Amino acid sequence: MEGVQRLISQYFKSSRKELMIGGIGVSELAEQYGTPMFVYDRNILLQKYQSLRNALPAEFEIYYSVKANPHPRVLQFFLSQGLGLEVASAGELHMALQAGCPPEKIIFAGPGKTMAELSLAIQKNIREIHLESFTERERISFLSRQSGKKTRISIRINPGKEAQGGAMQMGGKPSPFGIDEEKLDEMLNLVLQDSYLDLQGIHLFIGTQILDHRILLSQYRKGFEIAERVAQRIPGPLRIIDFGGGYGVPYFKNETALDLTELKRELELLVAEKKRSQLFQHTQFLIEPGRFLTAEAGVYVARINDIKVSKGKKFLIMDGGMHHHLAASGNLGQIIKRNYPLAILNKLQEPYSETVEVVGPLCTPLDTLGRSVQLPEAHIGDLIGIFQSGAYALSASPLGFLSHQTPAEVWVEDGQHSRLKSRLEYQY
Repeated sequence: MEGVQRLISQYFKSSRKELMIGGIGVSELAEQYGTPMFVYDRNILLQKYQSLRNALPAEFEIYYSVKANPHPRVLQFFLSQGLGLEVASAGELHMALQAGCPPEKIIFAGPGKTMAELSLAIQKNIREIHLESFTERERISFLSRQSGKKTRISIRINPGKEAQGGAMQMGGKPSPFGIDEEKLDEMLNLVLQDSYLDLQGIHLFIGTQILDHRILLSQYRKGFEIAERVAQRIPGPLRIIDFGGGYGVPYFKNETALDLTELKRELELLVAEKKRSQLFQHTQFLIEPGRFLTAEAGVYVARINDIKVSKGKKFLIMDGGMHHHLAASGNLGQIIKRNYPLAILNKLQEPYSETVEVVGPLCTPLDTLGRSVQLPEAHIGDLIGIFQSGAYALSASPLGFLSHQTPAEVWVEDGQHSRLKSRLEYQY
């Protein structure tokens, strides 16, 4: 498993026979907290954040996208590093505020915002709401008049197809996200004549899981092109260009990590060029990654509860499955199902000797987390680990299916570990 070896050498260097997370043996964690569980390593979060911060020009702010992993402890970590938070629901907005995020460091994006959600965002006086439709403009304007104060907004734009890219495209085609580029002038006319709307800038989020820095740069250039059109029409300075997220991590065979060195080099040239323009002298650039910052910091750990052979295939049946980690089962948007990096965590140095199916305990054939996986000889009680499980795992899974217990979430920091309060126990 090439991907597993890469991850261990990069993030879990103290591992030998057994995976060590933050210097702590995974069997010790499993003994204390039970399985299945998610383990998050604070030092990996820091490593990922610093690598991204070092790759970006100083003019760029980073806002963490809460949807990737909304646990309050994760949010508090990023707040401690000076990041803002990007939310996409009233629930995430409440979580951001409870985690201690100042309202002026919160942006609210996403289609289909309800009147109640918009009212809450306006009441809390967050940094800005990203306007995604003509209906939202009407709603924000109405609520702003009721409150008697201006509301800061940015216009999310769905650009032309030349800006497409990423594993999951969210723009450059018919989309529920944002205002089509062809309708931008129409929207600007409405916004600029409304005294209760304070236009801050524009937002583009075109694709996710981007591993080619050239695609990101192409999208940034398109963002600047659109921003120039907007800046030429507004009476004051364009304050914000939000380039969205989309920074990917390599999950599967033949995928390579985003080249941050090249991204830094070319992005610095692009920003220096644009900063020479009077239009962008007072503009703040912003990105909102989620997966890139958290994926590698999390490991999903489950114990083999049964082993059986059926019609020539060997099945390792775990006590956890797709109800905790839908993405690893391939049922969160994969067209061709591919395996996340996984390993028997207490047999890292043993040779691969068999090909198996790694499945969960649910009553559906969809509950398969590893297909035709080569592993060392497995036994009941061994610990299976699915790497890169810090993003879009528990929060993106059908936790209520079959009413299994919620898995433990464990925080590891500098050789210390503790069980996190379940996010379901928080009241918002």
